[in-house]
Amino acid sequence: MSHDHADKFAFATRCIHAGQRPDPATKAITTPVYMTSTYVQDAPGEYVERYDYSRAANPTRSALEANLASLEGGRHGLAFASGVASIDAVIHLCKAGDRVLLSDDVYGGTFRLFKRVYEPMGIHITRVDMTDHDATRQALTDDVRLVWLETPTNPTLKIIDIAAIAEMVKKTEAVLAVDNTFATPALQLPLSLGADIISHSTTKYLGGHADLVGGALITDDDELLERLRFIQLSVGAVCGPMDAFLVLRSTKTLHLRMQRHCENAMRIAEHLDAHKKIEKVIYPGLKSHPQHEIAKKQMSGFGGIITCYVKGTIDDARRFVSDTKLFSLAESLGGVESLIEHPGIMTHASIPDAERAALGINDQLVRLSVGIEDVADQIADLDQALA
Repeated sequence: MSHDHADKFAFATRCIHAGQRPDPATKAITTPVYMTSTYVQDAPGEYVERYDYSRAANPTRSALEANLASLEGGRHGLAFASGVASIDAVIHLCKAGDRVLLSDDVYGGTFRLFKRVYEPMGIHITRVDMTDHDATRQALTDDVRLVWLETPTNPTLKIIDIAAIAEMVKKTEAVLAVDNTFATPALQLPLSLGADIISHSTTKYLGGHADLVGGALITDDDELLERLRFIQLSVGAVCGPMDAFLVLRSTKTLHLRMQRHCENAMRIAEHLDAHKKIEKVIYPGLKSHPQHEIAKKQMSGFGGIITCYVKGTIDDARRFVSDTKLFSLAESLGGVESLIEHPGIMTHASIPDAERAALGINDQLVRLSVGIEDVADQIADLDQALA
């Protein structure tokens, strides 16, 4: 299949074929790992496509970029060395004196980058609960040049209405960027809802096997692409060819994996919801979730992340996350194996105590990344740890 015509196919087909064509040299069906830093030129300045130096472009990376763009329903993709490297490139669209509107609940590393790296350089940060549309509208002041949101958010799983926020942002000079890491294009398509840029940590569900670190940006906007590509070339935090190859291997099964992540998470959320040692379960698929209806409207599945509050003290929560056997105690998420973690101590420790408390990231909060193991085994493991 020519990768130029892949976009007319359904999502599952594009997972496997978009961005890829048989290797021109050997007709190998799998995109090769092009381990090269430079490319021979026929004459000065005469080279094939954009291949003169691998920081600018590499064929393995190009295949991944085309694949991810197709999956997100976009025209352009850029692959980075990490999720935060892709966020960093977007912040470079701003200059000193500009303001960024940031959703209040975001990954700790995202918050750290905006607050501790860029705020001291003169980029102003305003955080707002984007489930509150009046507060968001008020916060969209004339100096806002970038609106950054995650949905579902990390770790409290708020669902932000992307189309509603996009409508507000369209009336301003700001760019709307949506971190789609938790949902992936298998469950949610932010460009179709009005986003200008999609960001991913490909380390998570897109990579899916806990064996790589990477990031990506997708956009439909030609001018934004040129600006972001210039930033990527100049700063140089690019995805290496081996990591690009590994993500490409992984997107081939994304549709299957996300289906199982969602099925297992729903079963576990319902089970924990009825468990006497669990205070409260947050999962977008439960009717008790405050934005359940929005999740139903903009997502085709509810994802593999569950957040819950354990009854008791920090010691009870600590014991729970330490006593699971199948759920490994580890940071990160989105792999085929189940993980469990304590956001307050681990992934969100970089967020100041008062702000964590305001978001509900307290001592009892536990986050589960539900893998694709047998769901009966997963439930038995959680039960024995809670016992």
